[in-house]
Amino acid sequence: MDTTFLIGYMGSGKTTLGRAVAARTGIRFIDLDDYIEEREGCTIREIFASRGEEAFRALEREALAEVSALTDTLVACGGGTPCFSGNMELMNSRGTTVYLTAPHSSLLSRLKEGRAKRPLIASLSDAELDTFITDQMSWRHPYYSQATLTFDSSRLESLDQVDRSVDEFLKLIGYDS
Repeated sequence: MDTTFLIGYMGSGKTTLGRAVAARTGIRFIDLDDYIEEREGCTIREIFASRGEEAFRALEREALAEVSALTDTLVACGGGTPCFSGNMELMNSRGTTVYLTAPHSSLLSRLKEGRAKRPLIASLSDAELDTFITDQMSWRHPYYSQATLTFDSSRLESLDQVDRSVDEFLKLIGYDS
């Protein structure tokens, strides 16, 4: 299996689905944000605060180049990863990209719960978050739409849904154990 890159907006379920697929199949799973934090010895939030988004995007590009050289790997990318530094082209040239889609309402609900750990949205009110998602999705969609495949990630709310989603995802990518 080539490297498979999970892309999509924050809260679309990239890490949830990736971990579940890895647990089921034994495929190596890398969450790109976790990879960057381990590599840099600090959190994404700290990188944004101390060095800014531009420095983070440079680190992200380096990390993506490293993991894209691997095989038999599933990589959950940050929501903005495909939109900077020619990253979408890199991923498409090195493996399969899968765009995880979920309705706006699902993204909003998921991000309200986990916003504290996400630097770009941590300080937004619910109304601001709603508008932010709409604006960001409009800007990011042209990048996301370059993905090789698309997967509906709206059904990741329970263990049963995750299990069924893993089955569907493995069929989509043509995984053959």
